[in-house]
Amino acid sequence: MHTTEDHWITTPITADILRGALELERTAHGVLPHRLPAWARAQCADPQLAMVEAQPSGVRLAFRTRATAVELDTLPTKRVYSGAPPRPDGVYELLVDGRPAGQASVTGGNTVTIDMATGATENRPGPAGTLRFTDLPGGAKDVEIWLPHNEITELVALRTDAPIEPVPDRGRKVWLHHGSSISHGSDAASPTTTWPALAASLGGVELINLGMGGSALLDPFTARTMRDTPADLISVKIGINLVNADLMRLRAFTPAVHGFLDTIREGHPTAPLLVVSPILCPIQEDTPGPLAFDFSALAAGKMRFRATGDPAERAAGKLTLGVIRDELSRIVRQRAADDPHLHYLDGRELYGEADVAELPLPDELHPDAAAHRRMGERFAALAFTADGPFADHSA
Repeated sequence: MHTTEDHWITTPITADILRGALELERTAHGVLPHRLPAWARAQCADPQLAMVEAQPSGVRLAFRTRATAVELDTLPTKRVYSGAPPRPDGVYELLVDGRPAGQASVTGGNTVTIDMATGATENRPGPAGTLRFTDLPGGAKDVEIWLPHNEITELVALRTDAPIEPVPDRGRKVWLHHGSSISHGSDAASPTTTWPALAASLGGVELINLGMGGSALLDPFTARTMRDTPADLISVKIGINLVNADLMRLRAFTPAVHGFLDTIREGHPTAPLLVVSPILCPIQEDTPGPLAFDFSALAAGKMRFRATGDPAERAAGKLTLGVIRDELSRIVRQRAADDPHLHYLDGRELYGEADVAELPLPDELHPDAAAHRRMGERFAALAFTADGPFADHSA
């Protein structure tokens, strides 16, 4: 008697069956999806950016097959914060013909232990693991495996019990989005329920998510990456990380935003381009950064952040979320006089005062899973329907 395992077919993991990644790096174990190309990564020595761009938010294997069983070997790299509660294993999510069909996780793997007090890190290697999805429906179907949005994932091997082929082009528009850890999906329940992934599903578009936890800092290499990436719809969510990091003053912020948008427009002169300001975050609405980790909360087993700036410093040009929203709105109004495809969305329409009361930010900074769902639904309603900036007028 033959079992399914006797008939596994191993398929090389290549770009034609991977969506949402901009580059694949060959490693000793397999391939590592990147959301920034090598030339861009070489222009920044920030280990934070190196970590988050390799976390495959929005990246998914996508293929068409008659297989009823799928195995995927991966080598995850998991984060551990000294003194903090353990983080759950990353979630892999299966979609069959666009519908949720299962979830799995891979234990083990490499670990990076981060000391929040000193910034020191310790790396420990670990073994690869295997996840398996079985009892898939028979017949030809589109299969997607969304990789963990918050866990570096090297893809080692893909096996199925029937041949696979790339999913044919369905003619869906490509939405290219850039933002902070909130866009990256911090504290979302799964890779398909980060707010951008959910909005993309509701809007019927293909997502390329350049949400970079802590690293949405108006970097020129990010703008050039967006300029060079084929896309039909583009959005940039700007602000919270600039305040968190206390990176620049208003004098530098304004021309940096103009330069970022100018660069995107070099490659996408007429694509709908939506500038989104920060969601409501009470600790930084009127208080500048830098942001600090709240170690008193850590002692109680909780992750929490606090703003450490002085509101009086706004007079000297220090940025707050309120200052950034006012300036982004002004910049878009100014540019829209010559750019009818440029639009502005106040982030508080996605998450505002009533939401803070009902679904408060658990760590004072990041929305929880329920808030991600709400934000995704609201963005889809505001951007993809009726007269929204991403509405499909081709019909």
